[in-house]
Amino acid sequence: MIYTLKKVNNTIKITIYYDGKYPNLCSGELIVILNDTPWEFGSHSLVSGGSVWFDDDWNDHVTSGEWTIDSWPKDFPEEYKIQTLGAVNSQIGWGCCGGCV
Repeated sequence: MIYTLKKVNNTIKITIYYDGKYPNLCSGELIVILNDTPWEFGSHSLVSGGSVWFDDDWNDHVTSGEWTIDSWPKDFPEEYKIQTLGAVNSQIGWGCCGGCV
């Protein structure tokens, strides 16, 4: 998956590789290539903004939500974190904690 952002007078290229699969999307390996430099995030680095809950009749209710990144690689450029998170959320289908219910 490739996601490209343009900044004033230059281009930022962010490529996202992720192998997480439904129902446990949050346990995949995330690799981000930022302007030709690969950054390995490892497994379980994504945290879903979704949720799961059960009503009084034990019917499950599952919602998906945006990803956050639990731990960034050491020395990842601070100025590209927001753009990288945007690329992750636009390229990787949202999941939920409890998607395996």
